[in-house]
Amino acid sequence: MTDHLFSPIDVGGLEIPNRIAIAPMCQYSADDGSASDWHLQQWMTYALSGAGMVTMEMTDVERRGRISHGCLGLYSDHNEAAAKRMLDAARRVALPGTKFGTQLAHAGRKASCQRPWEGGGPLKPGQDPWQTVSASALPFADGWHTPHALAEDEIEALIGRFVAAAHRAERAGFDFIELHSAHGYLLHQFISPLSNHRNDKWGGAFENRVRLAVEIARAVRKAVPALMLGARISVTDWVEGGLPVEEGVEVARALADAGVSYICCSSGGNSPLQKIPSGPGYQVHLAEAVRKAVGVPVRAVGMIDDARQAEAIIADGRADMVAIARALLADPRWPWRAAATLGHEVRTAPQLARAAHLHKHWVA
Repeated sequence: MTDHLFSPIDVGGLEIPNRIAIAPMCQYSADDGSASDWHLQQWMTYALSGAGMVTMEMTDVERRGRISHGCLGLYSDHNEAAAKRMLDAARRVALPGTKFGTQLAHAGRKASCQRPWEGGGPLKPGQDPWQTVSASALPFADGWHTPHALAEDEIEALIGRFVAAAHRAERAGFDFIELHSAHGYLLHQFISPLSNHRNDKWGGAFENRVRLAVEIARAVRKAVPALMLGARISVTDWVEGGLPVEEGVEVARALADAGVSYICCSSGGNSPLQKIPSGPGYQVHLAEAVRKAVGVPVRAVGMIDDARQAEAIIADGRADMVAIARALLADPRWPWRAAATLGHEVRTAPQLARAAHLHKHWVA
């Protein structure tokens, strides 16, 4: 029996029962930021999956920070009450030890967009668009909204909104918070030289571009010390003149120094010119590079959908955890299948135990 993937891990004092995380995946199904019936079934499904670490989808700290009208938020009392209601339901059915977190974020210049199944582009007149914001007044691509460059006082207010959302997350009952500093959203927009052309203390040199993410991490860490804090970063932009891997590793180091207890290593998202060599485990080398440089656990993500592949990533010391995304959407019992494939006990809720023997038919 192999047991690397199913061994427990301590992350910032939080005991995770195995090395499988569910990556945050937007559902575009909220009502003015509030979780809906869709989220109720989704969160409860996650709770029954067998994954040790469940990170809920990108959750925005203010209304204008949403990607779309359907994006989740934690900026109102109604948002907070809905999140607590969904999380309480998920906990009632969750396997013992499952830990739940929320990913706090702001879409910046990639906000005010249609849902993917409506086209995914910028909202048009008549679709209730709103003014987007960013580090600099540079649109994401041709035809996109030109963002307003945030002023100093607006940046300070934004840090406060992350803190306020963190307090809401704590009251709702989450175990941890993940700061979204990847995929071309606002914190990444400040970090990347592609989108940050400022010449004040928030732009220019690397230490200035990473300042906002670091200041938010410090402020959230101080505000909710009882919650474990992590971060997702884009380690590289995959664009010439953008964020190189070497600077991405330094982003991870700066966030770890600011009190972040794990780093989820993704990439790209900040330019339509990116050239990503997509394929199974295409980002694992980025997690490996970060793991060598920081003293906190590192999570690999990106087309990891085979149990033996996931086991090898952990066993070979390339990452401490793996995050599963689309494979989990396609197969909500993916951790069951992984356990069966690796000869590990299949953990299920007692109500589902009579189906556990079927795992023998799943193993290729």
